[in-house]
Amino acid sequence: MANVKLYDTSILSYCSNFLDPFAKLLGLDGVILIAFILGFPANEIVIPIIIMAYLSQGSLTDFVSISELSNLFISNGWSWITVICTIIFSLFHWPCSTTLLTIKKETGSIKWTMIAAILPTIIGMIFCFMFNCIAKIFI
Repeated sequence: MANVKLYDTSILSYCSNFLDPFAKLLGLDGVILIAFILGFPANEIVIPIIIMAYLSQGSLTDFVSISELSNLFISNGWSWITVICTIIFSLFHWPCSTTLLTIKKETGSIKWTMIAAILPTIIGMIFCFMFNCIAKIFI
């Protein structure tokens, strides 16, 4: 998605810009939310997707220091609220595809598989929204 461009803008940018208004309600941004969606096959690729999207590259970059990574996030609008909401959503979002396939196999039920995906996601969205609203009262 980062390498395919329409009118000099990547498809990843179009998708993240589309999700941005909703993501802002959760204390995130469109890039973070699209990274979670694209990270469905394996949750450990969420942060690398965020980095690639912010750098507008289709490949990973090696950072020499943590301060370079910090500067990248700050230059893309991250605040302490964004960090905490990203952590909250990371803890309470849908399981990876392998986990959902295992749930389907073990329970034999698509209903329980959907509940396992939807319930934590809704809880995560509610917690992010609540934290974002409460935190913005105090800043």
